[in-house]
Amino acid sequence: MEAQAHFRLLSPTVFPLKSLLNNSLPIIVRSPSRTITRRCRIFVCHPSNTAPKREKDAKKRVVITGMGLVSVFGNDVDTFYESLLAGRSGITPIDRFDVSNHSTQFGGQIRGFKSNGYINPESEWRLDDYQRYCIVAGKKALEDAALGCDERSKIDKERAGVLVGSAMGGFTVFSDGMKTLIKEGSSKITPFLTPLMPTNMGSALLAIDLGLLGPNYSISAACATSNYCFCAAANCIRDGKADLMIAGGVDAPLVPVSLAGYAACNALSQRNNDPQAACRPWDKDRDGFVIGEGAGVVVMESLEHAIKRDAPILAEYLGGAINCDAYHITNPHPEGFSVASCVKKCLADASVSVEEINYINAHATSTLVGDLAEINALNKVFKKTKEIKINATKSMIGHSMGAAGGLEAIATIKAIQTGWLHPTINQINLEPAIEFDTVANQKQHHQINVAISNSFGFGGHNSVIALSSFKS
Repeated sequence: MEAQAHFRLLSPTVFPLKSLLNNSLPIIVRSPSRTITRRCRIFVCHPSNTAPKREKDAKKRVVITGMGLVSVFGNDVDTFYESLLAGRSGITPIDRFDVSNHSTQFGGQIRGFKSNGYINPESEWRLDDYQRYCIVAGKKALEDAALGCDERSKIDKERAGVLVGSAMGGFTVFSDGMKTLIKEGSSKITPFLTPLMPTNMGSALLAIDLGLLGPNYSISAACATSNYCFCAAANCIRDGKADLMIAGGVDAPLVPVSLAGYAACNALSQRNNDPQAACRPWDKDRDGFVIGEGAGVVVMESLEHAIKRDAPILAEYLGGAINCDAYHITNPHPEGFSVASCVKKCLADASVSVEEINYINAHATSTLVGDLAEINALNKVFKKTKEIKINATKSMIGHSMGAAGGLEAIATIKAIQTGWLHPTINQINLEPAIEFDTVANQKQHHQINVAISNSFGFGGHNSVIALSSFKS
């Protein structure tokens, strides 16, 4: 007679703790002739809809404690965001130089900029605009973090660093140097040309001014620069290399050769008769982006460091990711495969589930290919698109290259703080394929759970960061 075996699991209440820790359970196998006890390995499966566990170590949690900027709406963060909420456009005709022979004659030009004592006047005259913007934004971010002039003695300078990137670097200094070389010869070139031209000099000058001795460098990843800097600065803190980092991006690309160069590759809008309606992300009649300029900088600290000095905590940086399309010198991959991957890697780094995201500050530059490529990527990650709000800060301030992600991170943090999303202006004829709520033309009240901010750049550079309100 063929033996029949019967399997019986012991009651879970009698499992020894050691068995559970070893992921093994006793199984009793009974047959007519004998009883055998065996152990088998088990695999514990977690429900897919359970949110990942967030970082608890206060030394590795990264919080935002200060914000500073230079923008077309001025140098005050609240004024900047109030202008965005009102749907104001900062795009105007360029009058900094003669544009009569340019196919595009407008941009997000900063007017009436004054350093107001933030820069030594004896040295300011020789600086490039991008360095002026960097220093002012960086110092204003420190002030916002309760680390202004009177409080800077609280900073351990060996544990504080600067990581403010730039896509273009000292473009005005370089452009002026080329004019001098052509018109007057090499003997008339300023000795400040070479040291003030590189992209690292904004971070360097800010650190020199403040005496900060920690990590200091610049990342240049085209229009994804700011987010790259946020990711790297956060890692400096998480890895224990710094307690505090001033991070973000800056650019001042509104010079003749830059305007002509972007126009030559058919990237710019040519809506010269109506500049304020030129930047229209996701609108069917968009015809290119608008060059802007400025700086967006935040103070990032370990939670432990921020608590010790009783710092104002504005938001928490949950995580970020970077990768590359490896596809084309200017165009993103139309299907957005790498962007989708970058979003997923960001969420993994942040220990955030897809379901927790309910707001996206999009890259959305108003280009024919780029706007839909980003949407295609987001559709691969987010299935309930109608429940997610998405907007485009660039519709009002233009595309400030390396500074874009910095200014957009500040807009995202203000949205988290206030519960109000700024509109995407110039939404007249929305692309039918877009199911997200693009916050068209009017601000919307929206309590943000977790937000992501996207930035992508020429060369296929992709970057995504995740932010939320701080919860102890």
